[in-house]
Amino acid sequence: MRKASDPMPTYRYQSTNSSGQSSSGTLTANSRSEVIRQLMQRGETATNIEISSATDQEPGTTTEKKIASVKSRSRPTMSKGDMATLIRELATALEAGLPLMQAIRTIRKQATGRAAPVILDFMIERVEAGDTLHKAAVEYGKPFNDLVVGMLRAADASGRSAEILHQLADLLERGVELRRELLSAAFYPLIVAALIVASAGILVVFLIPKLLGPIIASKPDAVMPFPTRVVMGLSDFAMNWWFLVLAVIIIGVVGFKAWIASPENRYAFDRAKLRIPVLGRLLRDIAVARFTRTLGTLADAGLPILDCLRITRDTLGNAAMMKSIDEVQEQVTAGRPLADPLERSGLFPPLLIQVVHLGERSGKLENMLQHAASAFDRQVAISLKLFTKAFPPLLIIVMAGVGGFVLAAILLPLLQMQSMVA
Repeated sequence: MRKASDPMPTYRYQSTNSSGQSSSGTLTANSRSEVIRQLMQRGETATNIEISSATDQEPGTTTEKKIASVKSRSRPTMSKGDMATLIRELATALEAGLPLMQAIRTIRKQATGRAAPVILDFMIERVEAGDTLHKAAVEYGKPFNDLVVGMLRAADASGRSAEILHQLADLLERGVELRRELLSAAFYPLIVAALIVASAGILVVFLIPKLLGPIIASKPDAVMPFPTRVVMGLSDFAMNWWFLVLAVIIIGVVGFKAWIASPENRYAFDRAKLRIPVLGRLLRDIAVARFTRTLGTLADAGLPILDCLRITRDTLGNAAMMKSIDEVQEQVTAGRPLADPLERSGLFPPLLIQVVHLGERSGKLENMLQHAASAFDRQVAISLKLFTKAFPPLLIIVMAGVGGFVLAAILLPLLQMQSMVA
């Protein structure tokens, strides 16, 4: 701790004003917090503060101790929807002209729930200590993923904090909206599939043995029709070997998880999913729409293209497409255009290739990506409608086939017995 007789340390700072203009200089103060307060009084927001001498330390606890004290406490996380709301509130406060620290404190006063107050308190503590917003997000961890941290870093460095944070909130909200659309589209088909499985299980295990058992017992020497033998065999196996069925299911699930954990197997599985009729087209459209909007938003925020690709890669959700982006990064690092490796991968639609090619040639890549993202969002909506219209009839056909087979297993022995009596 600094003695009272020691001179106050000098801090180097970088800051931005409400117009987005950057400035730098030095200030003498007792602590980083005092530097921030001095800058706020001048209408400036600190983006970076460093102590001039490595031997001088702030009074009180060190940065490492502060971080350790927070790590010792629980760090709750929040959903993407709540994160989008928090980012939107911060962007609105900055847009209204409030300095960063005052904006965070204003949001903190209105924060509710379990996670938001803890996260905002941590942000206030770290920003007061001289950290930028994105550094504080990195220190906190979840729910600040690479996408959020990258956008916050761009906001800290560009002087367009309010605009970029609004873009980030839009991106997060679109992701939440897309997830809700997918769940809504899959809800009805999943209900139908569950009813098929439950109905078939009840018929085979409980109803069929009671209906056909007396008939088979009355004619032990009679040869039953093939559907009847299949259904009765399944029923006997399920009744007598149910524990084996359960064990096979558990082993199958565990084995699949172990198999899919291998990068090579995950790549093959995800590539095969893209070849499934209707479903594969839907999965690709969703990944491409998310990729295009995220890449356009990050590029518009001023991040380098390699950082944009690295962050966007993890939003695809498909190992085959993620591997393609890895290859794209290697090609771009070598100085090649972005469009060529995307086209060679064969996983991205021609429209995206053309948009990227034209954007690189015109120097307006981020704007063209944003426009293309809207087109791909409309394509996702069309693919969702096609999926919701095509999948339920397929399930109904499956249900009709299962029901017809079970009905044949019941009626054929009755008809056979009637003919024997006649």
